[in-house]
Amino acid sequence: MNKLVLSLLLVASSAQADTQQQILDGLVAQAGSASPARGEKLFRGKFTGGKAADSCTACHTENAKSAGQHVKTHKAIDPIAPVAQKDRFTDAAKVEKWFKRNCQEVLGRACTPQEKADFTAYMISVK
Repeated sequence: MNKLVLSLLLVASSAQADTQQQILDGLVAQAGSASPARGEKLFRGKFTGGKAADSCTACHTENAKSAGQHVKTHKAIDPIAPVAQKDRFTDAAKVEKWFKRNCQEVLGRACTPQEKADFTAYMISVK
């Protein structure tokens, strides 16, 4: 096997995604705790102040295992629950980017570390 190909394979295998639990553990380290019940309340809650939607479910639907559609752009959205979309909550940078954008759209502000931990705990608990 070509040395370059072998090197690329070794790098690719060592750059594995985080697990959902590792992502949650990092968020809990910032927040102190996580509550799936509070996360579900955040997911299903109605808010004012957001620029695109008044709830997470406006785009993601009431069933986190179902595909959704952005309320303004009508772009298809993959299911948010990891049970239905295996790569959800496996990349800390993507998770942070997602929270930054969507909290602003729904809440009209950044999510707190507690909200991030709770929301992630809920999504991971969805079966």
